[in-house]
Amino acid sequence: MTPDASLHDAPQLIGLSVALGIGLLVGAERERRKREGPDRQAAGIRTFALASVAAAVAHLLAGPWMLALVVLLVGIGAWVAYASAQRKRRAADHDPGTTTEVALILTTLLGGLAMRDATLAAGLAALMALLLFSRQGLHHLVLRVLSEQEMRDILVFAGVALILWPLSPDRYLGPFDALNPQALVRLLVLVMGINAIGYVAVRALGPQQGLPLAGFAAGFISSTATIHAMGQRGRRQPDLLGPAVAGAILSSVATFFQLALVLWALHPPLLQSLAGPLMAGTAAAVLYALPFLFRDSGKLALDGQSPPGQAFDLKAALGFALIMAAVLVVSAGLNAWLGQAGLLVGAAVAGLADAHANAASAATLVVNAKLALDDARMPVLVGLSSNALMKALVAWRSGGAPFARRIVPGLALVLAALWLGVWLG
Repeated sequence: MTPDASLHDAPQLIGLSVALGIGLLVGAERERRKREGPDRQAAGIRTFALASVAAAVAHLLAGPWMLALVVLLVGIGAWVAYASAQRKRRAADHDPGTTTEVALILTTLLGGLAMRDATLAAGLAALMALLLFSRQGLHHLVLRVLSEQEMRDILVFAGVALILWPLSPDRYLGPFDALNPQALVRLLVLVMGINAIGYVAVRALGPQQGLPLAGFAAGFISSTATIHAMGQRGRRQPDLLGPAVAGAILSSVATFFQLALVLWALHPPLLQSLAGPLMAGTAAAVLYALPFLFRDSGKLALDGQSPPGQAFDLKAALGFALIMAAVLVVSAGLNAWLGQAGLLVGAAVAGLADAHANAASAATLVVNAKLALDDARMPVLVGLSSNALMKALVAWRSGGAPFARRIVPGLALVLAALWLGVWLG
């Protein structure tokens, strides 16, 4: 064999080797699941290895048509094995399931894929083996850990992330060409994902962990709503006022994290430009919260309350996307008519409702070449400032003067740190 021929055959040898490895990997996991005695399942490590290599050889010799024939034959064999197991089920009270049969067909397909893209096939095989091996853990998670509402939330999130997002057009539409449907859906997915992370954090902490940590975690869902809830708790139970203030202030830290993720998703250079002010605001919030964090007890119980019933509020997430869309159109219009002064007016108004929408709109305007990077920082900071004003009003309304007297200075300190970070930058 000449050197050129060996180099030519190398990808084929790699593909065949990967196909064999796929069959052995998945087959080894299935071999451990086979029952003993008359209920023993048909397919094991040898069957999976042979099926995967057969698919690779078929693709090598005759291409997709021969591969399809091999997959068909394996599928027929799997169906016969399942039908036989079903007949035995009538005599013995157990459900054989179809996992092994489906895994055998998929392993056959991956064996054929190995001849075209060995890396992708190997990765999918490893993922499938891990999924099969995690059977008990997954069953326990679905049947014992997750509630029906949480399963519904997972399905809704998967539908938006895996169906709506890829199908959304990736081009600028609408008035002033300010709206990109795919960017809007991407933000919707981001908000839902962040809210779900916050929910998981609250649930993992449990009802006995304390208001400060719960307030920080709940801040990923809504910092303003968290301040409202902490204010009510402080009003009802004055002895919990210190931890409630700490939780309320720490929820603003979550706001900065969310804003940073939004900027990173849409336009990382804008995040780099605002990194200094955001870190300064975060440090100020943490330092202000520390005395309240340790004043009473950081582990006071939450009165036995359960965590929120939903991982995220789809209506709230859609509302955020609509607010962002409106801010994009209004900001683009004001920017076109009045220049940067109009943009700042729109940012101040929108910030009363949501601080992240301004960041998203500013980043999108920069991406669309409608706003310079240096000019995009100001709308974000103006939105954060007006949002802090709204939080102060909410704190006064929900917790009264004792709560507001402790919250407002913290919000003012955070804003001062933000603007100081801009000035020093």
